[in-house]
Amino acid sequence: MTRFSVAIAALLAALLAAGAQAQQLTGTLKKIKDTGKVVMGTRDSSAPLAYTLGGGQYTGYHVELCEKIIDTIKKQINAPAVKIEYTLVTSQNRIPLVENGTVDIECGSTNRAARQKQVAFGLTTYVTEVRMAVKANSGLTSINQLKGKTVATTTGTTSVQHLRKHERATGIDFKEIYGKDHADAFLLLESGRADAFVMDDNILAGNIANAKNPKDFVITGEVLSVEPIAVMFRKDDPAFKKAVDDAIRGMMKSGELEKLYAKWFQSPIPPRNSNLNMPMGVTLKGLIANPNDKPMEDFAKK
Repeated sequence: MTRFSVAIAALLAALLAAGAQAQQLTGTLKKIKDTGKVVMGTRDSSAPLAYTLGGGQYTGYHVELCEKIIDTIKKQINAPAVKIEYTLVTSQNRIPLVENGTVDIECGSTNRAARQKQVAFGLTTYVTEVRMAVKANSGLTSINQLKGKTVATTTGTTSVQHLRKHERATGIDFKEIYGKDHADAFLLLESGRADAFVMDDNILAGNIANAKNPKDFVITGEVLSVEPIAVMFRKDDPAFKKAVDDAIRGMMKSGELEKLYAKWFQSPIPPRNSNLNMPMGVTLKGLIANPNDKPMEDFAKK
């Protein structure tokens, strides 16, 4: 066989392989390849996981995590020109937008058994504790002090449900008030319209860090729930789930995920260059060593 023949044979083999790969793509991977874009659902006030810097620019731990996942997927499907389209989602519409195909990957929601009936989740990449933020001079240190108080939370979340179910809240009558998003809920506390804001500790810390006077607030009280946070995407798409999980697993093995955590939780972050000073917890360290996608119910304390 001549050199020319060998070159032609190699070229044909490469073309056949590329064609086979294209035929094998299904679901979200095929959609990304065909459309040349991937739609990422993100939040605007969930610092440090996902938030806006204004002007359509989004950033945060899970935003950057999703970007790295997408970079890995682009290489896998041989589509380097694929662009990311950032779409703002809320606690109320995130699941419907994933279900109906508007959003391809949503960068971080609580993995719950009920939600797994509607959507799929990647490997857990953050674990949060639901607690309460109060004004530092309020004297509030426990949920059993909330009788007659006003408690804020965010519409579409389950934080107040956890509060009501907690044994130390038995017989405690308080008023609920809701913000349309996390920033709005924190404003209820900051302005004095609420006595406490119950939410994930990372979201509380992020809003406090960006407050006008961060020292005016503290995170306190009992842990109401331990919740695994993971990227979310459409259900019944095993090829896409494998691609997402493989990318995350690779980051865990290389140490890249721990570096990403240190960047967003233990270093100054925009826009105020505030440092949350939140060391990685034992639970998340264990999940990096032994990854899984178990729902919140498996983390519930007995």
